[in-house]
Amino acid sequence: MQPSKVLVIDDSTLMHKLFGALLPKASHVFALDGIEALARLSQHPDVDLIILDVNMPRMNGLEFLRQVKADNALAKIPVVIVSTEGKEEDTLLGLRAGASAYIRKPFQHSELLDLIRRL
Repeated sequence: MQPSKVLVIDDSTLMHKLFGALLPKASHVFALDGIEALARLSQHPDVDLIILDVNMPRMNGLEFLRQVKADNALAKIPVVIVSTEGKEEDTLLGLRAGASAYIRKPFQHSELLDLIRRL
C-alpha cells in the first residue's frame, strides 16, 4: 500500500516532520492529540493511513483508537502505532484495540516503510 493521505497523530512536531519526510508522495494531516485527530478526521474522511503515538495529552492514542474503531465509517483505516511504550503488554493492548501494527521508537525508517507497503 502506498498511502495517498496520512493522518499523523503525535504530540511532537519533530515526529510530524519525520513522517512527512518518510512519506513524501502522500499528503499529510497532523494532530497533536486524539481530540484534535478526531476533528481532523471529520475534515479529512479520505485519510487512508493513520500513524499514531500512544502518550499524548488530553486524549491518548489508545482512547483515540477505540473511538475510531467503533465508528463504521472510520474502522477500515489501517492504524500503525509508533510509540516509546515498548513492553509486550503495550503492544498487545494496541493490537487488541484495533491497530494494524505496533512499532517501538526508535525505529528503523525501512522497517516502517516496509510495514506500510505490506498493509
